[in-house]
Amino acid sequence: MSFPKMLTVRQHFPDRRLTDIPGVVKSELAASGFGARLKPGARIAIGVGSRGIANIAIVVRSAVDFWKSRGFKPFLFPAMGSHGAATAEGQADVLAHFGIHEGTMGCPVVSSLEVVPLGHTPDGIEAFMDKNAYGSDGVFLIGRVKWHTDFAGKIESGLFKMMAIGLGKFAGAQRYHTYAYRLGLEHVIRTVSRQVLKSGKILGGLAIIEDANHNTAQLSAVPVEQMEQKEEELLGLAKSWMGRIPVAALNILIVDEIGKNYSGAGMDTKVVNRGVNGEYNPWGNAPKIDRIFIRGLSNHTYGNGVGLGMADVVHDRLLAAIDWTPTRINSLTASTPAAIRTPIHFPSDRECLERIWPTAGKHDQSEIVIGWVANSLELGT
Repeated sequence: MSFPKMLTVRQHFPDRRLTDIPGVVKSELAASGFGARLKPGARIAIGVGSRGIANIAIVVRSAVDFWKSRGFKPFLFPAMGSHGAATAEGQADVLAHFGIHEGTMGCPVVSSLEVVPLGHTPDGIEAFMDKNAYGSDGVFLIGRVKWHTDFAGKIESGLFKMMAIGLGKFAGAQRYHTYAYRLGLEHVIRTVSRQVLKSGKILGGLAIIEDANHNTAQLSAVPVEQMEQKEEELLGLAKSWMGRIPVAALNILIVDEIGKNYSGAGMDTKVVNRGVNGEYNPWGNAPKIDRIFIRGLSNHTYGNGVGLGMADVVHDRLLAAIDWTPTRINSLTASTPAAIRTPIHFPSDRECLERIWPTAGKHDQSEIVIGWVANSLELGT
């Protein structure tokens, strides 16, 4: 195959980065009135997720410092479902990989998969809460608000999802995704989170919004009574800032890396226009893409190869980098076994392209339009 010449396309998204993250965290939390809700000395459980969020260690440490400055006793816990191979040690390791551990945060990190049942939703879904979090005097969540890779709604990924699936740990995540197959994930997230709120343990959270350059662009303290409505507003803003591939159609999209640090699905389905179960072009506002070629796996995803199944062809190096234990656990917990199906694979980039281009609907390889991105998150300069 005579490869076409490729041009470098640079997208210049607005730079909305915050320049003083600790200062913004402090002012947001102070203005929210969180400190007046509990007596000094109260134990605050701060839940942190598994995503590769920009500046997450700085944000979390700033929140810890705020609670300590008000006379409270914070501790951190992983607000995760099946990530970290669904083990307490693995989930603590995920946080440590992002620089979140006792040595850097100045407070304990307590990891467990034990949960406390919180009753049932009107649909009969049993809700759960991390046992350590439940034993605290108040639970505070820190998470990014963004679109979800599996569905479109008014609430997608954010504090509400963390309250349901993150606080529910592995036991809850399994049940919730099973119910979502029939009821829809947004419905399950909302109803389970409302049940969790009845526990009286939730104080609120700190919502993070990133700009298209993967910068921390907005930090919003959200008291518990405003969480559902506020998250809808924040999601609308987050969607308006998301980056996209700036073309209408591609015959082949080359993706250098997939990984959980880029997207919960390995790569953002709404960027590459491929469903988690392999559906072609499910999103009308994204480029039409005929074939996807994935070259490798991120070093920051702990071997989790979720997203593999969205590709049409992959390099052998990707398969060699996968740790199948966490990959299988994550995929099955999310009820998306197709997300880890093994595509056709070859030992070189050249062979991957030479074998896949004839399947893209063109008779002449000179007509093939190819796009190439590093990953589905970093689409700017």
